[in-house]
Amino acid sequence: MKKDVLGEIIAAKRQEVELRKQQVPAGYLVRSEEYNRTCYSLKQQLLNRGSSGIIAEFKRRSPSGGFSNTVAGPEAVARGYLRAGAVAVSVLTDTSFFGGSLTDLQVIRKAVPCPILRKDFIIDEYQVHESKQAGADVILLIASVLTPDQVLSLTACAHQAGMEVVLEVHNEEELDANRNTQADIIGVNNRDLKTLHVSVETSIRLAGMMPANCVRIAESGIENPFEVIGLKRLGYHGFLIGQHFMQQQDPAAACFEFIQGVEQTGSNK
Repeated sequence: MKKDVLGEIIAAKRQEVELRKQQVPAGYLVRSEEYNRTCYSLKQQLLNRGSSGIIAEFKRRSPSGGFSNTVAGPEAVARGYLRAGAVAVSVLTDTSFFGGSLTDLQVIRKAVPCPILRKDFIIDEYQVHESKQAGADVILLIASVLTPDQVLSLTACAHQAGMEVVLEVHNEEELDANRNTQADIIGVNNRDLKTLHVSVETSIRLAGMMPANCVRIAESGIENPFEVIGLKRLGYHGFLIGQHFMQQQDPAAACFEFIQGVEQTGSNK
């Protein structure tokens, strides 16, 4: 995203959050039956022996253009992803720019018994509570739109709610600024949110700068099994793939084919 677009998204998100607070108070969310549940662990799934590491995403569209999937339904896609061998499902819930919603997450929660990552621009503790209530087990915090102190505060809130946190970074500065993070997983976004340029080299470059023993995932721009094999050798445990699957007529079939390709490529090495 160009810088002004990213700023526009955050400005819109602030207004959206304030409106949602008025419509559904945080106290209601926390007291709801849906909130009172034990979350699935994405971290454990990624560390399990034999894990595919694939976090498959349900994403309706992208503000950068390139694709828009108005056919695929969240329930069928999520179940298909799980059958294909994905270890978790990511759900993009931003409405204004990505066409998603918390309803998509709620539908997927009822459909699959696996970790669900809510991907959105989370800037307020209220969003942490609504994520848990809607069915998410993990939230994404984006370092480029939060201060390190905000990351720590939101992470603590998520942990108190029994959820895990993926801290997303894109460069050395963001990684270095969050050396004290308590996030469960560090994600490297290969897409620069300011320019939209995508390069898997970002994950390669940052691999050696990660904190020791951290669970790490690579996000965006992963389009072939060879990239997954290469990133595994650099210590990555997971791979978040959305657009590559969702731009296909049958996202779940694309996921299955991809995971089969990873397994075959790995066995031939």
